[in-house]
Amino acid sequence: MTDSTELFDIMRTTRAMRRLKPDPVPDELIRRILEAGSYAANGGANQRWRFLVVKDRSIKEQVQVWYKKAYDEVVGPRYANSAPPPGSSPGRYRRQHDAVEYLTDHYHEAPVWIVACMEGGDGLPDRALGASIYPAVQNMLLAARALGLGSTLTSRHLMHAKEVEEILGLPPGVYSYAILPIGYPMGNFGPVRRGPLSDVVFLDRWGERYLDE
Repeated sequence: MTDSTELFDIMRTTRAMRRLKPDPVPDELIRRILEAGSYAANGGANQRWRFLVVKDRSIKEQVQVWYKKAYDEVVGPRYANSAPPPGSSPGRYRRQHDAVEYLTDHYHEAPVWIVACMEGGDGLPDRALGASIYPAVQNMLLAARALGLGSTLTSRHLMHAKEVEEILGLPPGVYSYAILPIGYPMGNFGPVRRGPLSDVVFLDRWGERYLDE
């Protein structure tokens, strides 16, 4: 059995990169990221995904207003009143919150956005349609990491989906599921922080431990 160490290392170090430089990103790199997205599994191989590449600063600025509104109303208070997740610590969680706040204020400065959309549905992300778009999103995140570019999956705009999708000019029957801000990272790639598998993996019956760590 072949073990691609490089692939697993890319997955292990594809953490959310929320501080991005405003420097331009070559179109050829964006194309490679989009191609990676198109390789993903999707229901019936119907390829109902659509990807909107946004470079226009004025469009991004309009969306950022709603992105920040969602932060002020929901995300910021949630961070302030939540305990650190598994694999984290109070100090690390505080730094994560700082990075989220930074991205909120500088969201529009990321040189390129990829808006991941799907044709069809009732306008609300659901499990069935999500299964056909989020694998593409993950492929694009991994591709960005492999190319030395930073990104993170953002979906906060969905709290104000109607307003944002109007700004983005999405036609009837097309709905957004995520926005990937892409740019060269200010920081370094590093290992993601997660809790132990033994806390989240069961055998045959819920709660029956499969792994001991």
